[in-house]
Amino acid sequence: MTSLSTHVLDTSAGSPGVGIEVAMERLGDGGWSVVGEGTTDGNGRISDLGVGLGTGTYRLRFATGSYGNSLYPEVTVVLSLDEAEDHYHIPLLLSPFGYTTYRGS
Repeated sequence: MTSLSTHVLDTSAGSPGVGIEVAMERLGDGGWSVVGEGTTDGNGRISDLGVGLGTGTYRLRFATGSYGNSLYPEVTVVLSLDEAEDHYHIPLLLSPFGYTTYRGS
């Protein structure tokens, strides 16, 4: 079964992004539907945001405005998952003036 985890790192402070709400949604015939939700822990991580995921298009919505990022109040990452893969880890590196993401290990 395919699973997904994430974490947020505040690159301007050099610390984890704690307390950021994240929703995981899947695109289906009727549009987007929530398949997982969580809040980053003291290490900026959510270890089990999605479990038992199938092949398809998903998006992660990070509520970065509640973390104090007024320029980017929400960061949305759209990705295609393949159920043949065991695990995906998608980090978000966040600063007041930019962000980046990648597939971690």
